[in-house]
Amino acid sequence: MRFRNILYVSEEGTEQALAFQKAVSLAENNQAMLTIIEIMPRTRKENRGNQRAKQFMALEELVAPYRQRLEIDIDVLEGTVFLEVIRAVLRKHHDLVIKPAENPDFVKQVFGSDDMHLLRKCPCPVWLMKLPEKEKYDHIMAAVDFNPLDPDAEERKLNIDILEMAASMAASDNASLHLIHAWEAYAETAMRVYADASDKQIATHVNSQYLIHQKGLFGLWEFATERMERVALPAPDYHLPRGPAKKEIARLAKELRVDLIVMGTIARTGIPGFFIGNTAEAILNQVSCSVLAVKPSGFKTPVRLNEANGMP
Repeated sequence: MRFRNILYVSEEGTEQALAFQKAVSLAENNQAMLTIIEIMPRTRKENRGNQRAKQFMALEELVAPYRQRLEIDIDVLEGTVFLEVIRAVLRKHHDLVIKPAENPDFVKQVFGSDDMHLLRKCPCPVWLMKLPEKEKYDHIMAAVDFNPLDPDAEERKLNIDILEMAASMAASDNASLHLIHAWEAYAETAMRVYADASDKQIATHVNSQYLIHQKGLFGLWEFATERMERVALPAPDYHLPRGPAKKEIARLAKELRVDLIVMGTIARTGIPGFFIGNTAEAILNQVSCSVLAVKPSGFKTPVRLNEANGMP
């Protein structure tokens, strides 16, 4: 998957040089447009000009080493961070947002409130970078969720997008690629409680369920690689932990020392419904690495452009 119009959101007061360098490299590799913005809080009118000028100068200093390599647009906006970022996406049709992750002093989670709002509401993929960012990633994880007993076309497309993004980044950084799908055996509890099944019958059933989920994961990767046949892809490691995704994905990310997780923020689980605000956010609150969050096509943001911000 290629990005054509990337938006980098500067986080004032952070060591973000390597994070911005990764954004520049991605834009170069994708032959994409790159814009860097900073959101300043609303201030008195008499102070606004000086504050904007100061932040423009700081952005120019960050961008200066790359001016000969790439054309980079700069803008300073005023307002609430997540709202102005999403409105910028709507106005300029950005297809990727890159932002250093917040890390408020009063919580242990990597992602602060603006970050979580972006993950929930931004219409394009959001790449939140844990600082200090690494020049190159060593381990990248793609987390996919699907129900092989009830296939869904939109869910499949989201999973393919996740795999393609993770594979492209792993190839670019020469990183190891880990594909993870956490699963649970359908009707296992019912067999134990109500069906009076023997341990052997249950073990046979669980193994058959494992093979079904394994086949589904292999099939997704095979389809993704067919679409990326011109890219030299790393051979992935497959992980199919049995258990709730909200526990297993975070556990494996720590165990494997993953630098980046590529995952969906809205996807269907074995239980009907969406896991936005449940599984995805539970995972995000447990990990301490960078995250690239992808939404399904057709996702509509609840944020709207107001008259002061113009129309897209």
